[in-house]
This record gives sequence, structure tokens and C-alpha cells, in this order.
Amino acid sequence: MKNITLIAIIVLSFFTSCKEEKKEVVTEETQQEVKISSSLKWSERMALSIMKRFPKARDVDNHKTINWNYKHGLLALSFEKLYQETGNEKYFEYEKGYADDLIDSTGTILNYDIEKYNIDNINAGKILFFLYEKTKDEKYLTAIKTLRKQLENHPRTNSGGLWHKKIYPYQMWLDGLYMGQPFYARYIAEYEDGKNFDDVAHQFEVCYKQTYDEKTGLLLHAWDESKQMGWADKTTGKSPNFWSRSLGWYVMALVDVLDYFPEDHPKRQMLIQQLNDLSTALVKVQDKSGIWYQVPNFPDREGNYLESSGTAMFAYAFAKGVRKGYLPSEFKDVANKAFDGLVKELVKVDDNGEVHLTQTCKGAGLGGNPYRDASFEYYIGEAKRVNNLHGTGPFILAALELNR
Repeated sequence: MKNITLIAIIVLSFFTSCKEEKKEVVTEETQQEVKISSSLKWSERMALSIMKRFPKARDVDNHKTINWNYKHGLLALSFEKLYQETGNEKYFEYEKGYADDLIDSTGTILNYDIEKYNIDNINAGKILFFLYEKTKDEKYLTAIKTLRKQLENHPRTNSGGLWHKKIYPYQMWLDGLYMGQPFYARYIAEYEDGKNFDDVAHQFEVCYKQTYDEKTGLLLHAWDESKQMGWADKTTGKSPNFWSRSLGWYVMALVDVLDYFPEDHPKRQMLIQQLNDLSTALVKVQDKSGIWYQVPNFPDREGNYLESSGTAMFAYAFAKGVRKGYLPSEFKDVANKAFDGLVKELVKVDDNGEVHLTQTCKGAGLGGNPYRDASFEYYIGEAKRVNNLHGTGPFILAALELNR
């Protein structure tokens, strides 16, 4: 009996030892797998770095609660484009994982309240078109239609512009054009037989006219039709300063909306002209490093800094604009100069090949509590972050467009 017990112990110890040895081997292999090769393109290097830090897209930026968020939508869209370029399913699964964590089997969007009429909430809906096309899962279509319903009833200025949010009445921010219009245009193209393209164009017409600065050719961050906000000029309603990322949102909105505008639509050329005029004005304030400053027209003012997210957005928009024939070919050189600047000055790579994007403004808005006054001091005083979603998504998009 003792001999049998001893044999059993020896056998058990052997298998336990094998398991432990196998576990060590797997761990070693796993550690080798997470080393990100410098031979990959920047788009994949950044994407793999993000996946390594956050296995689920919903957790990126360490939000306390998961929510339907424009920033995560931007990141997921960049993974969609990366999947379409590489065919690597893990990028598709990362995008799909975000949608599935936020949308239940009935198509209900977690923590989404249509009555808030927040234009930011439309942006993540862009990924649902491709997910529905690829999977045929009706929950994605249900969510798409919910977001379209928000636009149908979204409050507007007297001139027909969509408010940025219900809590910001009669205001249009440059950011909002990117948040709402590419989704709106694609929905019109795919589900409304091209009706309402005039309304999409009108959003750009109103916003451009009301934020345009004749001296620089740039667009100011926002406009308050009511002129009630403290930051609003009492004659024009314009906010007092330029912000690089808001300009980035706007040019990205233009190149993405044009994907869906019919070539014979009478307002198409207006959108292309806006892109050309604004891009030309932006080149004039590009730093010699290739990067744009947080407040782009005051490079020498104390506290101003080279900011990564706006620069990545410009690189993407210019490169895509050239590829699609909207911009002259020299803007491809501008885009490459911008990307070179990002890589040289603001990208850090650690020993495992993990890519980090630095000097991204965490966020900048207007009004609210505590009150944001749109002053130069306000914009430069907002927190800077490393690997913030506002920058990493556009970085991937720019790298893809430039094939870098």
C-alpha cells in the first residue's frame, strides 16, 4: 500500500512538473510575441502597442465606466481601416469588440441617451456600417437607425446648423462637423437614396461662414448664434482663438464626407474649395518641424507647444485629399513632413518596440462648469497626455494614408 502511494506521489509530481515547465515555456513565448517589430509599418506598430496596453478597446484611456464615446469610435474606425488594409482579423475583432461591449443583442446602445442631443455621440456610429455589412447582425442596423433618429430631431440654430449639444444651445463647434456629418452622409448614401445631402453641405456652409477669420484664413473654434456665452464676440458670436485639433476635426470631416457625396451634386465643389482654402491657410502656420502648435497662430507665445493630435489629423486629411484628387499633389509633401515631425519629435519607442505618442491635448471645450473661456491661456493650460485617443487614432489613419 505504501509503495502504491509512493508511486502515485511520484507520478503526480511528474505531471505537475511538466505542467509548470510547459507554463514557463508559454510565458516565454508570450513575452516574445509582445515585442513589436520595428520592421512593421507605423500603423501596425501603434495598433499593436494599443492592444498590448489595452486588450479591450473599451478600456483605452482608463475611463471609469465604459460608454459610447466619440474617441473610442475614432480609434475603432482606425482599426477598421487597418483591417481593410492588412486583412488581419485581429484588428477587425478589436473594432467589433468595442461595438459588442456597448451594443446588446437588441441594438440598444449602453449608456446612450438620445435626449441629450450630443453630436459627439454620433461619431462612433461610423463603425457600425462596416460591422453590419460584414456580419449582417441586425443589432448594428438598429443602432445605426437610432443615431439617425437623433439627427432627425437634433436641435438647430435659426440658420439650420446642428447644435453641438443640447446643453450648449445655438452653438456650433468645428469638432461637431466631424462627429456628425460623415455618419450622416453615409446614411443618406446607403439608406435614403441620396436625399438630404443638401443638409450635410449646409452644416459646412454655416459653420465655415460663421467661424471664418479673414486675416488668417483659418476657422475659429466655435460660434454662438445667440451671442450669450462669455467667450462669444458680442457682434459676431465667434470664439476668440484657433485650436489646432478643432481645425483637424474639420478637415478630416471634409475629406470623409466627400467619400459619399455624388460627383454631380452642386455642393460638392464647395466642400472641395473649403478643403483647399483651409489647407492652404494651415500650411502657412505649420512649424518648421512639420508639427502644428496647440494654438497654431501664436508659435512664439510663452506656454504654447507642438501638439500631436491636430498634426496627425492634418497629415491624414492632406494625404487623403491628394489621393482622392481634392488637393494638389504638393500637400502630400506637407503630410509627410508632418508625419516625419511626429515620429522625430513626439513619438517614443520603448525597448519592447511599444510606440508612445506624446504631447496630446487631453481635451478643450467651451463654456461648462468649471467655465472654459477660450482664451489662449485656457488652451495651453489644458492637460497634455501620452497615448491619448485623440492622437493615436489619427496617427494610425495618417500612417495608413501615407503608407508609412
